[in-house]
Amino acid sequence: MAIGEDALGNYAYQIEIDGVTIAQFKEVSGLSAEIQVIEHKENKKGGIPVIKKLPGARKWGDIQLKRGKTDDAGWWKWIKQVQEGKIDEARKNGSVVLYDYTRGEKARFNFHNAWPSKVSLGNLQAGGSEIAIEEVTLVHEGLELA
Repeated sequence: MAIGEDALGNYAYQIEIDGVTIAQFKEVSGLSAEIQVIEHKENKKGGIPVIKKLPGARKWGDIQLKRGKTDDAGWWKWIKQVQEGKIDEARKNGSVVLYDYTRGEKARFNFHNAWPSKVSLGNLQAGGSEIAIEEVTLVHEGLELA
């Protein structure tokens, strides 16, 4: 008797930007797609009010990435392109790829025309014993399950 498929763990994933794997992220969030709802109120025959719900504009969540800070300045260089008004150069396509426990690819979420709207370094603390965390927020123009 078939039991069904195993659910995917939230720990085996990678990020790709323009086909290049960007490794070592501790957290990814914001993978979401939404359709805004338009409510259209009208009266049916006999004056009976009715509300029709229609699909409106599409909306995607901003992708939030967190990782331990390294000497790689790539994110800071990328946001500098945006700050300098080079938005066409800054737009990149990418993917968040999920794997099963055998490292087989199981899901791929592709995002389009992304650019960083925020890059930050988390809190630093004298005497601390934790890793410095770099956070990146990517805005994009579409998300799809490939």
